[in-house]
Amino acid sequence: MGYLSALFTNPRRRSELGLLFVGTIVVFCALVLVSLSKSNSLPHRSMLFLAGLIGAAIYMQVINRRYAPDADGVLMPVVLVLNGIGYVIISRIDSGYAGQQIAWTVLGLLLYGFVVARVKRVSDLERFRYIVLFLALGLLVSPLIPVIGKSTNGARLWVHFHSLEFQPIEIAKILLVIFFSSYFIEKRELLTLPTRRVGNRLFPDMRAFLPIAVAGALSLMIILGEHDVGFSLILFVVFLTMLWVTTGRWTYLAIGLALFALATFAASHLLGQVNSRITVWLDPWKDPSGAGFQPIQGILALGRGGLGGSGLGLGNPAAVPYSFSDFVFAAIGEELGLVGAAAIVVAYMIIVATGMRAALRARGEFAKLCAFGLVATFGFQAFFIMAGVVRLLPLTGVTLPFMAYGGSSLVANYALVALIMRISDESNRLVDYAGSPAWSITEGEAVMGTGGR
Repeated sequence: MGYLSALFTNPRRRSELGLLFVGTIVVFCALVLVSLSKSNSLPHRSMLFLAGLIGAAIYMQVINRRYAPDADGVLMPVVLVLNGIGYVIISRIDSGYAGQQIAWTVLGLLLYGFVVARVKRVSDLERFRYIVLFLALGLLVSPLIPVIGKSTNGARLWVHFHSLEFQPIEIAKILLVIFFSSYFIEKRELLTLPTRRVGNRLFPDMRAFLPIAVAGALSLMIILGEHDVGFSLILFVVFLTMLWVTTGRWTYLAIGLALFALATFAASHLLGQVNSRITVWLDPWKDPSGAGFQPIQGILALGRGGLGGSGLGLGNPAAVPYSFSDFVFAAIGEELGLVGAAAIVVAYMIIVATGMRAALRARGEFAKLCAFGLVATFGFQAFFIMAGVVRLLPLTGVTLPFMAYGGSSLVANYALVALIMRISDESNRLVDYAGSPAWSITEGEAVMGTGGR
């Protein structure tokens, strides 16, 4: 009775419960529509699937109510819908991958609960800065180990133990965000204030950049050695964004963009994979039956979808290679149309906005920057793959979070949103309690982030 009373008196958890209920209905109805379109009958084991959805929703609600009662109530319902719609699309294209996606989803939910329950304060992670860094570098280099490393489609990203395979870089990107957040906060004054005189001008002390330069260079070299351009781009952009947010110096941003342009030019001439992707991006019709086949079919699928889509189960997403993973956004655009694709984009924007709000409300500087880095990593990954499908950018090979098939990405992103929920819980608790007279001064610190770490 105490739990039920607390549940219905907490507005955030009450709103979350209602949104989870709506999300469950949306996903189940999507599965039913696909089954009716394909076989004119209800899906096999539909009640078991509905029970699983309800169980996942209740699990999220119980974990959040027990360990993060003041966290945002919108984030997890949006994640549930994205994960559920992604599963429906995958099962509609290839039922063989659907079972594996369910297994990875269960593992991701378990990891979500573990992170929310065990990480009592995000600031505790700051003490393990270099342990986190060495662990991240170890994960990055593991696919290069001959015995366990595995190459797929020209990229050496996988590690396998018997029948288990995963991409360690998905976890490594979260660990690198934690390291950069801790280091940037400690060295912010050295990175921001000009203290070294060169002639008649003052510049920031470059010695403060040495550890992050070494870590960043090693990460990029390892990833480029694995022929993974997508995550190299994500790590570079997130690193540059976090540095700019920490210091507020446009000089770093300009230098970083110049280095990025130079590196892109060099990579396009030295790395065949980069040159091929840029060439296909500029004109896929040069090789319509070879390298340009996938992006051409993706554009044609989006064109067939039009404004309202062909309808769930009525399109032909199998015509697009890897439409269950790399090009799942094309399958969504074909069957749900521009309206459905725009709704998916809005869902990702809601997740990013929720993370930004948690970052702005966070009182601790480390928590603030960590939340910003995590949501930037998530947002850039979603943007790069969707922009690649619609040919706004070259293809990067990263997965669409929560929707594309990929166990490593799914599990890692559940850990990522768990950290955002923890930061949201801490920041909302501070802001909510700031209404009392004893907290009148701390309220300003909680909003502006001028309090202690």
